[in-house]
Amino acid sequence: MPTTNKVNSSTTHSVNSPVKKVNYTIGAMSIQGLATGNEDTKNNIVLCLHGWLDNAASFTPLFPYLQQKLTGKHIVAIDWAGHGYSTHRSPDAHYHFMDWVYDLLQLFELNEWQQVDIIGHSMGGIVASAFAAAFPEKVKSLTLIDAIGFITAKPEESTQQLRDGMLSRYSSNQHKSNNKKVNSKPKKLHLNVESAIKARVTVSDLNYDQAKLLVERGLFREEKGYRWRSDARLRNKSPYRLTVKQAKQFFQDIKCPVKLIYASDGIEMVNVGIKKFAPLLNSFSSDELKGGHHVHMEQPEKTAKLIKHFLVSI
Repeated sequence: MPTTNKVNSSTTHSVNSPVKKVNYTIGAMSIQGLATGNEDTKNNIVLCLHGWLDNAASFTPLFPYLQQKLTGKHIVAIDWAGHGYSTHRSPDAHYHFMDWVYDLLQLFELNEWQQVDIIGHSMGGIVASAFAAAFPEKVKSLTLIDAIGFITAKPEESTQQLRDGMLSRYSSNQHKSNNKKVNSKPKKLHLNVESAIKARVTVSDLNYDQAKLLVERGLFREEKGYRWRSDARLRNKSPYRLTVKQAKQFFQDIKCPVKLIYASDGIEMVNVGIKKFAPLLNSFSSDELKGGHHVHMEQPEKTAKLIKHFLVSI
């Protein structure tokens, strides 16, 4: 049985309970994260799952408000494999969408978690939706933040998707080869943290302070500067996509109540998903908040209030 190791650390994000580092060892992989609240429980877990190329710090603005409003809960935010402080997958592995579902299954079995409330932002919400469909006995509720549905493709696009995905993978592997360092650029070196923060702000909807939280957890220092911790293979194209019919089947199989909190200036995929997937759910409600795709970082207090109302109502 894999073991889990929890290490304390200081924080300035919560006045009631410190934010602690958590480290879950699953085989050769370390899934790390941050947690707050009542850690003496296995039955009152709120699991927070971040989006693509983000990390657990995405949820630290929410922590103090969630803790105040969800008394007795143990709130855990993990870094997905390949993100933040978590282990990169081995050289012979890749970042298939379904492998993150398996990571969740292993995490649940390791900790003997049952009936967990999951909060998922963006990609985290997508993976959580698939997990909730496949393992309904393990999920009490599902809160989706600016995410509903799956990235899909038409069946007739499957061959091209496979080709593009394989070529993307090959290009990435060629770069890592000692004999052929071609086709893929190394991660950009930033001379200081400030440079990395500004770069993240430029390509996202985040303001400086929000980006700073993610960037500080997403960098490692080397002799000449800083590089991103995230695995470069995360940017490889997927070799497959679900069809709309498959995606709808997943949503039909979600049994728990679902709350969507979406942003007024979020991603278009959400507006499409509300029409296409929300009607398939047994219990669904939604609220819009003013803001961008990272609305839970922009408006953490309002987001936490909506989550509390949802959880106490089920």
